[in-house]
Amino acid sequence: MKALKLIVIGLVIAITQAAAQTGADSGSRYGAGEDSIRCVRNLSLYNEDFRNKNFDAAFPAWEIVFKECPAATVNIYLDGITMLKDKISKNRDAAKFEELYQYLMKVHDQRIQFFGDHPRTPTPAIKGNKAVDMLTYKRDDSEVVKEAYGLLKDAINQLKRSAQPAFLATYMSTSVNMFNMGQITAEDVVNNYTVISDIVEQQLKDQSRSSQHEIYEQVKGGVESLFASSGVATCDVIVSIFEPQLEDNKFDLAWLKRVSQLLARGLCQDAELLYKVSEYQHNIEPSGSSAFGLARMYLKTGDLDRALEFFNQAVNLTDDATQKGEYLYQMAILHLSQDRYSQSRSHALRAIEARPNWGAPYILIGKAYALSANSIGSKELEKKSAYWAAVDKFMRAKSVDPSSTDEANEQIRIYSAHFPAKEEVFFESLEVGSIYTVGGWINERTTIRTK
Repeated sequence: MKALKLIVIGLVIAITQAAAQTGADSGSRYGAGEDSIRCVRNLSLYNEDFRNKNFDAAFPAWEIVFKECPAATVNIYLDGITMLKDKISKNRDAAKFEELYQYLMKVHDQRIQFFGDHPRTPTPAIKGNKAVDMLTYKRDDSEVVKEAYGLLKDAINQLKRSAQPAFLATYMSTSVNMFNMGQITAEDVVNNYTVISDIVEQQLKDQSRSSQHEIYEQVKGGVESLFASSGVATCDVIVSIFEPQLEDNKFDLAWLKRVSQLLARGLCQDAELLYKVSEYQHNIEPSGSSAFGLARMYLKTGDLDRALEFFNQAVNLTDDATQKGEYLYQMAILHLSQDRYSQSRSHALRAIEARPNWGAPYILIGKAYALSANSIGSKELEKKSAYWAAVDKFMRAKSVDPSSTDEANEQIRIYSAHFPAKEEVFFESLEVGSIYTVGGWINERTTIRTK
């Protein structure tokens, strides 16, 4: 009987212990028995004071809930962070600050433990929030910066488009800080910048997030400013990073566009990589503007044939008459620079066809006539007849386009001085004011004049 009595007493003790168990011990939301009642009571008590912003009164009851039933509700962590930040803001003691800071970090960590699988704020988002708080209070602590950088990297790589704007902006500033500390390379900063920029651009294109577009525009501006002043956005750095990747990404339009933007930011207008990237990009997504950009790039290298090839593509890919005329005019200038007078006139006439009231192509044709004078005929007067035809074009220019009047008048003044004298006209049995056909490639009717 004595033995049986001891067994019963042991069972009662066990049952009593099981009946009173905290949520932290049992893994349940509220615990069991009296501890469950204690949890619910303190949860209610702190909630009432918290809603009234009486944080000092709410904190002791909150702390009991935080420690004893940590799985009760995610609001424990949201409210705890709010109250701890309030305490930190009012604190002036260094030792107390450190205690409160560590408590804040513990709240983030415990939230991951009990609510890391929350659908709205999963573990990567909690890591991002923790990193932002770490840098808010200890941005000058190198060890904290390194830890926060790792948390942000994890958060953004996992969340991608779901990453909060604050995470993106802080990740960029921390990347620059880490580079200045010698902890990451220039390539790391550039890669981080491209990841952030891609996410921001995707969000700005997403009309379902239009209410947040203003925030993302601010992030974009801040990130670009940080990158520009980071010291890594140089042409040499960008080329060294992306040139080895080119062949593997030559069919990846998003990659090509990203690198093109980086090269433009790094003022790499003369980089061979820019030409190749632009050409691959143009092959995938050709447009008048991309062809024109390639033409201008090849101009810089002196490869005029390639420049003309892309100018021609620009003409064919452009529907806008003004742009088409500009491209044709540029081609006319190029041909004239190579003494290809006939081709120059042909393209200038096409530019006029696109923009009939534009004087510049007429002036260009006039210059072509004047420059080719020595190749016209064999007699002196035949050569000088080219100046009559040239002046005709200058006069035509200012008649269709008043804005070209000053340049046209200057050209008329210059080349009228090359007209033949009256004696030369008389010697060839010609009359001033008569119609004359200029020979050679010009082959145009004009009026005989003297200087």
